[in-house]
Amino acid sequence: MRTIDTSANPLPVRGDSWMKQTDTPLNKEQFLAAGQRVVLREAEALRRLSECLDGGFSEAAALLAENRGRVIVSGIGKSGHIARKIAATLASTGKPAHFVHPAEASHGDLGMMAVNDVAMILSNSGETSELADIIAYTRRFRIPMIGVAGRRSSTLIRQADVGIILPDVGEACDRGIVPTTSTTMMLALGDALAIALMEHKGFTPASFREFHPGGALGSSLSIVRDLMHSGEKLPLVRESAMMPDALLIMTNKGFGVAGVCDADGRLTGIITDGDLRRHMDGLLTNSVHDVMTPDPQTITPDALAVEAVGLMNARKITCLFVVEPELNVCGILHIHDCLRAGAG
Repeated sequence: MRTIDTSANPLPVRGDSWMKQTDTPLNKEQFLAAGQRVVLREAEALRRLSECLDGGFSEAAALLAENRGRVIVSGIGKSGHIARKIAATLASTGKPAHFVHPAEASHGDLGMMAVNDVAMILSNSGETSELADIIAYTRRFRIPMIGVAGRRSSTLIRQADVGIILPDVGEACDRGIVPTTSTTMMLALGDALAIALMEHKGFTPASFREFHPGGALGSSLSIVRDLMHSGEKLPLVRESAMMPDALLIMTNKGFGVAGVCDADGRLTGIITDGDLRRHMDGLLTNSVHDVMTPDPQTITPDALAVEAVGLMNARKITCLFVVEPELNVCGILHIHDCLRAGAG
């Protein structure tokens, strides 16, 4: 069997070409200067983009707002990475969106687009050959298409129903070859469209929570209704009751407090450990009304859990009764419930 001697021409080790360029001593000041220069150039590009936004942006936002289907976002290379992020941002803010890779589109994924959808195609040059099939598909089936490119005369913009033109700003590298400012502008443009749609729809933190139930973000947007205890677990006692009844409720329910309600079921006071200590003499002969602290701090069921934690910390308490608008008690929230949910 013939063998091949590779010792004379060894395979290149990954990074060989890079390492040959780094024989000069490190200059941290140059690194810092390069970083500052790039950030300033990209900031200037974003300023130019803001000034150049025109009716094309408004038309694109209106098209997305009126559309009842999905947004199909596509691009190749670095533009493709930005397209993925735009699709994710739109989806997380309530607008169904998917990224479709142009190469996969040509091999069956064109079926992911329907006549009720809107396509958003990104290409700095506007002439990326890999996008040809997906552009042709939108034209054939009359799927509205938003084109984002750096040249008004490009094929992408000429074929698009709505075109957004990026300003003519060089890339951040001195040689102008690495996609940097162009992709930064695309990313900002996608964020701008998503926020414009959010404001149009009246998107709220509660709406945002529906699409982000997990992780720290979902925890911080948990609402009181999801964490509170209700029904038979509520430590409630009537104003007319005597303190032995209140003590029994406080012991059995395990919250260390008792809510006091009037004959109509409205919360009028609370009994805490502090109230018990202040009325130690003759405690068992007192009525609940005589011992309670009136007008306790409460919270509504639709408030954010982090708001409840803030109230409890400010008042140095561990529980909040949850009440409806007419002060009818519907739950109780302990600070430990919030901390377990990550809303502390």
